[in-house]
Parts: sequence; C-alpha cells; structure tokens
Amino acid sequence: MKITFLGTGTSQGIPIIGSDHPVCKSSNPKDKRLRVSVLIEWNGFHYVIDCGPDFRYQMLRSGCSKIDAILFTHEHSDHVLGLDDIRPFYFKQGDISIYAHKRVLKALKKRFDYIFSTKNKYPGAPSLHVNRIKNKSFKLNEDVVIPIKGLHATLQVFGYRFNDFAYLTDMKSVSDKEIEKLKGVKVLVVNALRIQPHHSHFNLEEALAFIEKVNPEKAYLTHISHLLGFHDEVEKSLPDNVFLAYDELEILI
Repeated sequence: MKITFLGTGTSQGIPIIGSDHPVCKSSNPKDKRLRVSVLIEWNGFHYVIDCGPDFRYQMLRSGCSKIDAILFTHEHSDHVLGLDDIRPFYFKQGDISIYAHKRVLKALKKRFDYIFSTKNKYPGAPSLHVNRIKNKSFKLNEDVVIPIKGLHATLQVFGYRFNDFAYLTDMKSVSDKEIEKLKGVKVLVVNALRIQPHHSHFNLEEALAFIEKVNPEKAYLTHISHLLGFHDEVEKSLPDNVFLAYDELEILI
C-alpha cells in the first residue's frame, strides 16, 4: 500500500491569503500546505479521501491518472469543493464511485445538483456511482474498509481504516468503542490543528493523547494550521514514532 499526502493543511491552506504570520512567510516547502486529502494505492486500485478546492492541482502534481473511488469524511467545503474536477476521470472511465454518509450525500446533491441531476443533464457534467455508507465495514473491490466514527464539534465525521492504515481528520472526539476498531493498526494519520485548544479539532496535545491510546507503530499529523508552528521545529518536539505529514509525502506499508 502506498499513501501520498495530497494536502496537509487546514481549511484556508498555508500560506493564508494576505497573512503576515511567520509560518505563512516561510520558504520551507514543508510549511506550504494545500487542503487536506490523501491518495491510497492499494492492490492496483486508486482511492482518494476527500476532494477539496485544491483537487485539480493535487491530481496534476501527483501524476494520478485514474481514480477508482472517492471517500468523503464529511461535507465541509475544504473536503468537497473539488468534486467538479473529477470530469477528466469521468470522461476516461465513466461514472466515478463515491462513498459517503447519507447526510453528506444530501449536502453534495444540494451543492452539486447538476452532477446528480437525472433530467436534462448538461452533457459535460460528470456522473457518479453513489454508495451510501453506515458505520459498518464495506467493500472496495475485494478489499474491506472500516469506517471510524468521530465528532467534529457536534458533527458526525468518518475516518477510515484500510487494513494496516487508518486516516482520521477533523476529529474532536472519538469514543472508546470506535478506538477499538483501530487497535493493531500500523500507521495512523490524525488531525492536529494547532497548539491551543480548538472547539472542533484536536490540538497537538489531544492528538498525541489519541495516538497513545491507539498505539500504532507510526503516526502522522495532518490538517495543520500555521498556528501549529514551523514544520521543522514542531517535528523535533514530537515522540519518536510521530511525524508531521507534509504535502507530497509518500509512505509505504
């Protein structure tokens, strides 16, 4: 399994437009972060988790030429706004499979009504193969994916476990029952927004405590804001098995 971090930033990305914050002014490429997303290459298939407003550029930058499915964590703009940019994949492959909670699908249908339309559909609009998922395992081709339910403030979100890899973002709380689903995972990705507490995201302290509970071999932090600090400085302060993810980082499991 190969994981490529397409983006590791929070909703505004880094640098933030018009910001004079030192991290936004950094010349280190690892401090420049597109909106959060990952590409998973598993048993010959290509899966993307979330497609935000940077999706087009992320696909070009990664060289990805095929998508077998898109999985959505939740419906916030930084996770869904790139859906229209699946068109090149649709023109080559036909209907693109998406997987999401029913509430997320409802939000997507409202925002991208022309994609979901079945009457007088615009000829250039892409079409989808829609899969509604619940909080139970489902199959992607011959592989099994396990949803991990968490809360983003009060909003339900899904993380996903793919065998030895698990990806969670925009989490503020995860129940012990859901944490049990993560036991034995080798690589865990989880959000760590900043140093100070936040009402709907893990801060660094909470993310590290969560990682300790799950006890993976390695963990990577994502959905990072400029307020977490400079990449190189923060990484030096982390436990030996915890790393800051950065855009275009590739890991093999």
